[in-house]
Amino acid sequence: MTNNCCTPSRLAAGSLSARPRYDECAEFDVSADSVEIPGGAALVGTRAPQIADDGEGPLRKVKVAPFRLGKTCVTNADFERFVKATGYLTDAEKFGWSFVFWSDLSTDIHSKGIPGLEWWRKVDGAYWRDPRAEGRSIIEQALDHPVVHISWNDATAYAKWAGGRLPTEAEWEHAARGGLGDVPFPWGQQEPNDTDQFPCNIWQGTFPNTNTGADGYTSLAPAKAFKPNGYGLYNMVGNNWEWSADPFKVSSLKKQVKTRLAKMRGFKLVKGGSALCHKSYCFRYRIAARTGNSPDSTTGYQGFRVAWDSRDGVRP
Repeated sequence: MTNNCCTPSRLAAGSLSARPRYDECAEFDVSADSVEIPGGAALVGTRAPQIADDGEGPLRKVKVAPFRLGKTCVTNADFERFVKATGYLTDAEKFGWSFVFWSDLSTDIHSKGIPGLEWWRKVDGAYWRDPRAEGRSIIEQALDHPVVHISWNDATAYAKWAGGRLPTEAEWEHAARGGLGDVPFPWGQQEPNDTDQFPCNIWQGTFPNTNTGADGYTSLAPAKAFKPNGYGLYNMVGNNWEWSADPFKVSSLKKQVKTRLAKMRGFKLVKGGSALCHKSYCFRYRIAARTGNSPDSTTGYQGFRVAWDSRDGVRP
């Protein structure tokens, strides 16, 4: 399995002012849009790594303070409010292109495949408002979907504007487990499949050519699709990848891992998998799964959710 099978780096092919006070971000009600995650000894990693070279193991305990986390990934509606309030330009807009999955493209769009990852296409004009570069805004029909084509830089800027931040890996995994302890998925032990178990939005069929859409979706699903976990969080795995605050690091003595990491210097940790993940190729829709990408890279399945320090900005 290649490291960036679902999150190709821009290498392959505006900053904001200091953190504002929460009451300057009037569009947000943190208490309504997020849930309180209890602190304590958080489990991180797994005893049974599936992609060991990604640093999934070992299972360990990390102390975390209570915090709040968005019930969903940031949606198109959320991000539109941010852009209207700030005039922010995303990295995809600045570069003039982003990565789009081949089957999401219209047949008349000319694009270049990435060597070794031909299902990813470098597409001029693709960005959050026009995710398939069709020359028109489609978010009005998808305001409740996760915003995508978002870089780590973009996600960090939005989080600051919202009075928050990106979650750490320990916080993200602790929240994803939903109080269930050492489980591989946010809902527990049962593994999704192609026939009758659809707890999240992932690929069914033969990747990358045939997606049956048996779970109801062949692309992104609404941010509140599928059941939430025990903490009330939606789509912690599947649907779209989520940026974290942490750098992507792996402790390994293997030469092949060290060589790969040398090419990923400065990359940020990405969690959760996406609608393009399938066990046969990218088995990363597990809580312990992890990968990394450069902070300016963007794809049509890359988004984020916001964390806040406990009670920070919560309205009475």
